[in-house]
Amino acid sequence: MALELGFRGRRALVTGAGKGIGRAVAVALSRAGARVTALSRTAADLESLVQECPSIEPLCLDLADWAATDAALGTAGPFELLVNNAAVAQLQPFLEVTREALDRSLDVNFRAVLHVSQIVARQMIAQGMPGAIVNVSSQASQRALQDHAVYCSTKSALDMLSKVMAMELGPHKIRVNTVNPTVVMTDMGRINWSNPQKSATMISRIPLGKFAEVDDVVNSILFLLSDKSAMTTGSSLMVDGGFLVS
Repeated sequence: MALELGFRGRRALVTGAGKGIGRAVAVALSRAGARVTALSRTAADLESLVQECPSIEPLCLDLADWAATDAALGTAGPFELLVNNAAVAQLQPFLEVTREALDRSLDVNFRAVLHVSQIVARQMIAQGMPGAIVNVSSQASQRALQDHAVYCSTKSALDMLSKVMAMELGPHKIRVNTVNPTVVMTDMGRINWSNPQKSATMISRIPLGKFAEVDDVVNSILFLLSDKSAMTTGSSLMVDGGFLVS
């Protein structure tokens, strides 16, 4: 699929690219001919990624550090494609939410997306380049989930930020969309949902009767980055097996 979507020679930045969805997106874009910069705060993950796909350019950075992000991305671009995938999920009951968990979640799930997107969009505009941004959100942006007060809230904020970005960046030919997956079977997802009782309860609410695989999300991201979605902006693409209609 990726080979047909016109990524050859285009510059792409993927955040949270050390593991899971972000890593798979970086590899797929690179194999489709894009020039990929993969950003992660974990050097070991980037080292193994480059071993797997040597054409990828690694960038080790904690996006919660605003000044370091300015410095690193200010010289790394310009990019035509951006996938904001980096996120944290610190799950606590509402009455036990800590300031530390709230601050970290806001820093990574919301502020970093706004900041990285500002930097990359300004580069696109300065170069006169059209572009596409995909923000990785969640079904949790639209449905309350137990112990997810902070996570649900940051993902809801991300959805609305994406809509405003789409409105303001559209005149510059920059499209902005979100993908909103259900539980995804990354390595971490398999661990977190390995309890049959826990997983059965969630799957019972998904009409297709299963969780998402990484490729389900990757393919949706690639579509939204590509010119095949040239008339799509400000949208949220649900990759939830029907969870939100159940």
